[in-house]
Amino acid sequence: MPSLKDLKNRIDSVKSTQKITKAMQMVAAAKLRRAQEAAEAARPYAERMGKVLAALGAVYDGQENAPVLLGGTGKDQVHLLVVATGERGLAGGFNSSIARLARDHAQKLIAQGKTVKILTVGRKGHDILRRQYPELIVDTFNFREVKQVGFTQAQQVADKVLAMFAAGEFDVATLFFAKFGSVISQVPTAQQIIPAKLEKVDGEGEAAASAVPYEYEPSEEAIVEDLLPRNISVQVLRALLENSASFYGAQMSAMDNATRNAGEMIGKLQLSYNRQRQAQITKELIEIISGAEAL
Repeated sequence: MPSLKDLKNRIDSVKSTQKITKAMQMVAAAKLRRAQEAAEAARPYAERMGKVLAALGAVYDGQENAPVLLGGTGKDQVHLLVVATGERGLAGGFNSSIARLARDHAQKLIAQGKTVKILTVGRKGHDILRRQYPELIVDTFNFREVKQVGFTQAQQVADKVLAMFAAGEFDVATLFFAKFGSVISQVPTAQQIIPAKLEKVDGEGEAAASAVPYEYEPSEEAIVEDLLPRNISVQVLRALLENSASFYGAQMSAMDNATRNAGEMIGKLQLSYNRQRQAQITKELIEIISGAEAL
């Protein structure tokens, strides 16, 4: 049984930890608001970009001269997995859930005889995946020193992906990130970005409606050629912003749980301390009374 001194030290230690987790929870809550606003602001732009490309890309239906970023290389052998996670931990299962989705996808591809390459964005994802697939990681991006990720960072990742594709290093690229839902909901998501998966224009819906009344200058083909590389940057940016909001939401939730757990532990330790102290006082009183009666 621990002594009163040991119990007191443990109580003080847990209280110190509780103060830290509470402070981290408050910091995450403050950062979450800005990150959530940025993620939500990026969604309409990324979605509209996809719809515009879908309308423009319809001119290539059934044609062999479609841009490779739209039509692909004609092969499906080499896959690049772009895995975006956080730079830091203490966010519950946020980083591990994204890495798990990418790992499951890699295992499925390998089982089919495909070649898999991994490009990590974020230190935590790199640390997780290199334990199982160190030979598959071709490059990594670390934005730990960046206070707020933005288009500059997304462009760096997109340029690397496009350079690899231009060099014929892969056929299909899939982006992995966590889509922000709420403080308690971050959804691991896989999105194919090369070749671009666009909405089908089938004569119905918003994409079809937007395809009808417009005339483009310069030609539709020229616009598509320009927008396709830019779309990669936009989708990567959206993923990074969704990840940022998801990270702070997950961290806020994790630190809230840690603070509550610390409070429960403090209560149990304090109860044990009080009982042991009461028993010690009772023992001392008995000794005093017994000594008095002996006299």
